[in-house]
Amino acid sequence: MLSGSVSSGILGIEARIVEIEVDTVRGLPNFIIVGLPDSTIRESRERIRSAIENSGYQFPPKNFIVNLAPADFKKQGATFDLPIAVSILHATGQLRIAPRAVPLVGELSLDGRVKPVRGVIAMAISLRKHGYLKMIVPWENRHEASAVEGLAVYPVRDMADAVRVLQEGGEPFREAPPDRREAAYFDFADVRGQETAKRALEIAAAGRHNVLLCGAPGSGKTMLARRIPSILPPLTVEQAIETTMVHSVGGKLAPRSGLITVPPFRAPHHTSSDIALTGGGTIPRVGEVSLSHNGILFLDEFIEFRNDVLQALRQPLEDREITVSRAAGTFTFPADFMLIAASNPCQCGYYLDNEVRCTCTARMVREYFRKISGPILDRIDIEVLVHRVPYGELAGGARGERSEAIARRVAAARALQAERFRGTGTVCNARMTQEQIAAHCATDGITRAMLESAASRMRLTARSFFKILKVSRSIADLGGAAQIHREHVLEALSSRILQRIYDMGD
Repeated sequence: MLSGSVSSGILGIEARIVEIEVDTVRGLPNFIIVGLPDSTIRESRERIRSAIENSGYQFPPKNFIVNLAPADFKKQGATFDLPIAVSILHATGQLRIAPRAVPLVGELSLDGRVKPVRGVIAMAISLRKHGYLKMIVPWENRHEASAVEGLAVYPVRDMADAVRVLQEGGEPFREAPPDRREAAYFDFADVRGQETAKRALEIAAAGRHNVLLCGAPGSGKTMLARRIPSILPPLTVEQAIETTMVHSVGGKLAPRSGLITVPPFRAPHHTSSDIALTGGGTIPRVGEVSLSHNGILFLDEFIEFRNDVLQALRQPLEDREITVSRAAGTFTFPADFMLIAASNPCQCGYYLDNEVRCTCTARMVREYFRKISGPILDRIDIEVLVHRVPYGELAGGARGERSEAIARRVAAARALQAERFRGTGTVCNARMTQEQIAAHCATDGITRAMLESAASRMRLTARSFFKILKVSRSIADLGGAAQIHREHVLEALSSRILQRIYDMGD
């Protein structure tokens, strides 16, 4: 008897509808899966056989042929275990209702339990776009699937539950996911001193600018970076769905998670490879730059990353997406993130430090800084010198301003930008086009002449020049100013001083 069901497979970060066909044909008992399955799917034959028998059903000795259609892309993962199993039950007369009307996804244990799979929210979005109104998912994936409007989600714990839903129906899942936002943040109130650095990070958060924190070991670079999410606005619904989809496909979504509503914070180790950072593999999967989409990519010990890894950042920093080409195809992953980089100023770490003497020669200092290539440094908007806080201020100083207060100013600046760029596709100052810079970053003649003179003395590239204007616009927005003034430009220029400091050591 010919039977079939509907499921979904992941290709990049998108999901495609997969039809599962099961037929019994003449021949010796056998179980064959065709349609470009990977090794995980081929191994599913033994899982499915055991799961069916251990769930109280029969796996008759017949010649089963399973086809995964369409056959023009490689199927991967254990997503198809459950739909194949229920199709076999229908083909052998053990399931009365044809399972084709309700799509299913899920990995099977040998005892029939249904395990979670990655990419469920992407599958749910794809199924809803194709007109499906119901979906059976593993119990652990219920929250992310239920985030898709218009789709009734039926979570199941084992294969018997799936059969029951197919035959008898039931109430769809409606429980809200737990709220974990309070545990996600560190607070800037815990940071003593560092007013200049905190001001720079507030400007960066207001316009989504890239930042380089440079300072001696123990000066607080990592501590500052980890508090940036606490002053960022929550994700919009569209951003939340897109971010959740990337994390789900990457297998990084926490159990019982619904939509990701806070900007993600990713901090890969400096020994990470270029594939770990940008994504890849035989069948490409998302890397850290995509997992930080709509959030923050924090690269501590920035200069210690391999040069090829840093060079791989050039495309996503410019295009806000990353393209990976492999034999399996070309995949484009989203990668619109704020880059927060932190580095020591030299090999020993104490160049520019007021308390510990630097042991590096002038040549060693220059060579260390030059590990950051010009094109990468050119894509960083704000450079911050982070000095160590005196011990007396650490022990007895007053607490800093709370993140909540800083977040309100950032939100007000973002609201101005949302109104300014309404209907254009641009969401913040750091993403302004040349036409938008000309329209929204106008200055008076004296301020313009001062900026051009400073750009000439500092040997700024055209990209750096326009970044100064974008940062100036963010500073003006924080102050509620309609036009960029001289003090805004001066503050923006002060954030591009590292190259000059290192040049003075020549």
